[in-house]
Amino acid sequence: MNIKLGINKSLLLSMALPMLVAFPQQSFAQTDEGAIEEIITTGTRARERSVSESMVPIDVVSAEDFSNQGDTDLSNLLRNVVPSYNVNTQPISDAATIVRPANMRGLAPDHTLVLVNGKRRHRAAVIYWLGNGVSDGAQGPDISAIPSIALKQVEVLRDGASAQYGSDAIAGVMNFILKDANEGGSIEAKYGEFYEGDGTAVSVAGNIGLPLGSDGFANLSFEYGNTDPTDRSVQRNDAAALIAAGNTNVKNPAQVWGSPEVEDEIKLFGNFGISLDNDMQLYGHGNYVNKTVTGGFYFRNPNTRSAVFSGDGGDTLLIGDMLEASTGVPGAGNCPVVSITNDVPDAAALAQVFADPNCFSFQEMFPGGFTPQFGGELTDYAFVGGIKGETDSGWYWDASAAYGSNEVDFFINNTVNASLGPNTPNSFDPGLYRQEEFNLNLDASYALSDTVNLGVGAEYRDETFTIGIGQPESWEIGPLADQGFSAASNGFSGFSDLAAGDWSRSNTAIYADLEVQMTADWMVGIATRYEDFDDFGKTMNGKIATHYNVSDTLSLRASLSSGFRAPTPGQTNAFNVSTEFDLAAMELVNNGTIPSNSAAAAIVGGKPLTAEKSINYSVGAIFDIGSVSITADYFNIEMTDRITPSQNFQLTQEQVDALIAEGITGAANLQNFRFFTNDFDTKTSGLDLVATTAMDMAGGVTDFSLAFNYTTTDVTKSNPVTMEAGRIKELEEGLPNTRWSATANHMHGDWRVLARLSYYDKWYDSEDGQTYDGKFLVDAEAAYSFNESTTVVLGAQNLFDTTPDDNPGAADGVGNKYSQFSPFGFNGGYWYARVKYDF
Repeated sequence: MNIKLGINKSLLLSMALPMLVAFPQQSFAQTDEGAIEEIITTGTRARERSVSESMVPIDVVSAEDFSNQGDTDLSNLLRNVVPSYNVNTQPISDAATIVRPANMRGLAPDHTLVLVNGKRRHRAAVIYWLGNGVSDGAQGPDISAIPSIALKQVEVLRDGASAQYGSDAIAGVMNFILKDANEGGSIEAKYGEFYEGDGTAVSVAGNIGLPLGSDGFANLSFEYGNTDPTDRSVQRNDAAALIAAGNTNVKNPAQVWGSPEVEDEIKLFGNFGISLDNDMQLYGHGNYVNKTVTGGFYFRNPNTRSAVFSGDGGDTLLIGDMLEASTGVPGAGNCPVVSITNDVPDAAALAQVFADPNCFSFQEMFPGGFTPQFGGELTDYAFVGGIKGETDSGWYWDASAAYGSNEVDFFINNTVNASLGPNTPNSFDPGLYRQEEFNLNLDASYALSDTVNLGVGAEYRDETFTIGIGQPESWEIGPLADQGFSAASNGFSGFSDLAAGDWSRSNTAIYADLEVQMTADWMVGIATRYEDFDDFGKTMNGKIATHYNVSDTLSLRASLSSGFRAPTPGQTNAFNVSTEFDLAAMELVNNGTIPSNSAAAAIVGGKPLTAEKSINYSVGAIFDIGSVSITADYFNIEMTDRITPSQNFQLTQEQVDALIAEGITGAANLQNFRFFTNDFDTKTSGLDLVATTAMDMAGGVTDFSLAFNYTTTDVTKSNPVTMEAGRIKELEEGLPNTRWSATANHMHGDWRVLARLSYYDKWYDSEDGQTYDGKFLVDAEAAYSFNESTTVVLGAQNLFDTTPDDNPGAADGVGNKYSQFSPFGFNGGYWYARVKYDF
C-alpha cells in the first residue's frame, strides 16, 4: 500500500531536529486504507516518516506498551517488549546495583546512544566494575531515571549511527520522546509484590499538560515510589557449620542474594515549547531524580576472613597487638595464639584476648562475622534549552544548549577498616562519583528540491568525571596495618585526598548528511561526521543507507556505516577496589581496578586508551500485506580496539608501593589488580524480526505482535596477556542468543485483556561457572474502565512463577540459589494492581 503521510510543517518534532514546528506534536499519519501508521523522527534530518519508510530498522514503543505492565523501572519495561534489549538484577555488584547496566544487541551499555527529545542524554556516574562480563568497565546512561508516565513513545534505532549522532551510537540509538500535550493529564497508583511476599513496590505517578501562551505547552510529570528488597538465598555451608559448632551469632542466611532496597525515589520531568515572534520557537526539557539504593555484600566469616579475622586462612585468629602498634616494639603486648579447631576458636585463649586491653580480635565486635551493606544516594538533573526557526531563504535552524549531571554518593555500613582495630567506625562515607556534561548544538537543514534534503551541523561537548574524597577512616592506613590487618573500609575502599579529583575532556564535531529521493520508490541517504577530541585525537565516520519499494507489499533496505566510541574520562582515570568471590579458590579476594596510565599498570603493559571503532552493515525487508506488517533485518557489527578491564594481575610489592604513592591506599591489602585496555576485537551479528497485525474477534479488537531477536558475539582477536579465556566466554555466552516475545492485547467494550509469552535462551554465569537453560515466561493483565476517566488493572508478571534452574553450587559457594545474571531476573512471579484516572 502507498503511505500518505500528510507531512505538515506545523507538527512539533520532539527531537528538536532542524525543523520549524508548532504545537502540539503528533506522531501518527493515516494511510489510504485508514490504518494508523507510526511516525518517527530518529535517524533522519529530513521530514519525519513512517516506520516502514525508514532506511534503517526502528522499533516504536508506545506509552501504552509501558502502562500495560506492572513494573516501575523503565529498564525492565523496555526489556519486556524489545528483545534486543537486555538488563538483569545485579545483586552484589558494587555500584552496578545502583545503576544497572543494559545491553542492546549484545554490546556494552555505552555502545548505545540515549537521546531525550532528540538531544544527547548524559551518562551515569557509575562505572560497571562488576557488570556480568558483557558490561564490565562500561559507563552508560541511567535509563531508569526516566518515569514512564512522562513518555509519549520511545524510538529504538537498531543500527550504527555514529556518522549522524557521534560517539556511542554503535549498537544503535534510543530516543525517548516526552509527552507534549497542552491539556489533560493522568494520575495513577501502583502496588505490587512477588509471590514470595517480598519486594513490595508502591508508587504514585502523574502527568499534566498545561497551555503556555496561545499555542505552547508545558507538560509536567512526576513519580514517587519505594521498593522493598528481596531474598533468594540458601544458607552457605561455612555459615551453617559455624552455627552447628555453636556460634549462635551467625545469621540465617548469613548473606542475602536479592534485589536491593530502593527508598524515596522521586522523578520529576518537564517538557515545554512556545512560539516567539519572527516565526521562532523556544523549547526545552529538564529533570530532577533522587533515590537511595541499598544492597548486600559478601559474608565475612568470623574465623577465616583474611586480614580481618584471620591471617592464615582460618588456622588461627588474627590478633592485634595494640601495645606493639603504639610502641613499635614487636610482640610488646604478649598476645596469645588463638587456634581454631572444628570451626571453634580456642575458648581460653580467646577469653584472654577479650580480657587484655593490649590485645584485640574483631570477634569482639562481630562474633558471628559480618555482611556489609553497600549503596548510594543517586542525584540526577539536567536541562536542555533551545530556539529554532526558519530563514526567509528556507533554511530550518536549531540552536540548543544542554547540561546534565549524575552523582552517586556512596555509603557502606556494617563493616570495618580493620587496620584501625577497635577504633574503627562501622559505617563509612567512601566518597562519590559525579559525571557532568555540557553540550552546544547548531543544526540546519535545507530542501534543495522536492527530492533532495541537506542537513549540516556542529556540536561542542565537554564532560567532567569527578571522584569526591571519602571520610578519612574509609581510606587511611591504620596502626594495625603492619600486623596484617586490611586498610580502608572493607568491601569498598574510600577515595583518598590524592585519588580524588576531576578530569575533563572536550570535543568538537561537524557533520553533513544528504537524503535523496532517487525515484518514487528509491531513497538514498549519505552522512559523514568529523570529531576532534582533546585527549586522543580525531575521527571521521560515514554512513550510506537506502530504501527501495519493490511493490506495494514489499520494500528492501540496507545500510553500511563506520562508528566509534571514545573512552570516557571516568574509564581513563577512575579506580575501584572490590571484594569478589574467587570461584577457583572458593574465597573472597580484594581486586582493584586502576587507571591504565598508572605506573603499576605500565609495568604489565598498561597504556593510554584510544577509541573503539566499528563497521556496521545491515540488510532488511519490509512486508505489508493487508493488516499484517513484518520486518526482518540482518545485522553485522565488527568492532576493533574494544575497551575492557584486563584480567587480574597479582600485585608485586613494587606495584603496591607505586599505587599507595598515587593515593590508592587500599592497595596495601589488594591481592590483584586490573586496568582498562584496548585489547580485543569482536564480531556481533544476528537477526531481528517484528510482526504486527490486528483483527476483529470475540466481539472486540485484538492486536497481535511478535518480536524476535537472535544475536551472537564472537571474540575474533584478543591479547592472552590481558584477556583470559573466562572473560571471552562471558562476552560470547553471558547473554541469551535468542529472545522473543508474542503479545495479544484484546479490547472489548470496557474490558481489556493482555497476554504475553516470552522466551529467554540459555546463558552463562561466570560467577557460578554454570550454563543455565532457557525459560518461557508468561505475563497477563486485565483492565476494566468504569468510565472514560477511571481504569483498574490487575496483572501478573511471570504468571507461573518461573525461576532459573537452581545453582548446584549455592551452598558450597556464596549462597545464591539462582544465577545472579539471569536475563529475566530470579525473584519469580510478581502480581500488581494499578488504578489510573485520566482528566
